[in-house]
Amino acid sequence: MTENAIEMENLTKKFGDFTAVDNISLDIKNNEIFGFLGPNGAGKSTTIRMLCTLSNPTSGSAKIADYDIMKDPAEVRKKIGLVAEKMIMYDTLTAAENLRFFGKLYAIPKQKLEDRIDELLELVNMQEWKHTQISKFSTGMKQRINVIRALLPEPEIIFMDEPTLGLDPQTTYSIRDITREINKSGVTVILTTHAMIEAEALSDRVAIIDHGKIAALDTPQNLKNLITKSDVSIFGAKITNLTPKLIEKINSLDVVAAVSQQDDHNLKISANGTDALNQIIDVIRHEGGNIASITNSNESTLEDVFLAVTGKEIRDQATEKAAPTPHHRDGQAPKSRIR
Repeated sequence: MTENAIEMENLTKKFGDFTAVDNISLDIKNNEIFGFLGPNGAGKSTTIRMLCTLSNPTSGSAKIADYDIMKDPAEVRKKIGLVAEKMIMYDTLTAAENLRFFGKLYAIPKQKLEDRIDELLELVNMQEWKHTQISKFSTGMKQRINVIRALLPEPEIIFMDEPTLGLDPQTTYSIRDITREINKSGVTVILTTHAMIEAEALSDRVAIIDHGKIAALDTPQNLKNLITKSDVSIFGAKITNLTPKLIEKINSLDVVAAVSQQDDHNLKISANGTDALNQIIDVIRHEGGNIASITNSNESTLEDVFLAVTGKEIRDQATEKAAPTPHHRDGQAPKSRIR
């Protein structure tokens, strides 16, 4: 077995004239937690579907645990687990009955399955709810069962698609802890998420996919260093009468790379150039904004990297096309994309 859990070589998926995934070459190491990020319609879900043998590539190849996704799809499926964004469970069945049903689909021997169910329920602190109907569970409890369902066949690699979407903060932290425990047991984790804090907290490495290509790839800290060492400045602005129109005006400035609203009064603004702060203050005042405070800090976050790499425009069309961007195999992000 190689040191890589997943190997992709020029992996491509087209839908008619639209290229959803564009010649991705990427290796994911064994026992790595790998964050896979991208705007809506960027191609990350299509990539995951191909790796899980749910969709065939148009061209290129990929191997999962040394098995080719096209030549050996049945063997690939034996090696992977999938925590889909949509929960797959039956409300009228208990937690144990749901797990037992899916375990039988994997042809797990009866006694081994019962032992595995108890082991996994204990992992997510759900043993006392073993014989309770799923319909009586909170969303967070259901998601914990959804996660361990994918662990029943003891996969080497697990794909977790938005595992904390719509969950409260306490359950989110719980799922993160569970993810770490899964990884400590020797399982490679592929995490797709829109929660930058989650990706930064969990991932050994992160790939940002944009327009079907890998736009940035490295450890979270190295990616943040790209922003810190560049000419991008990070400003924090507290505006007592913050409005959507004012945010739009700030965002429209040429010097502004990205604007992130933190709460009802606070913005984080990434901007370029020595005159950026003056321009930001001028537009706030011109629009009648009341500045309570403004700070300058180069301590960037993964969200800053994401916005700098993918741009600040909202992606309303999944079929949007862009000029080709070079992809990188060994952790070097295209610096030209980070202004």
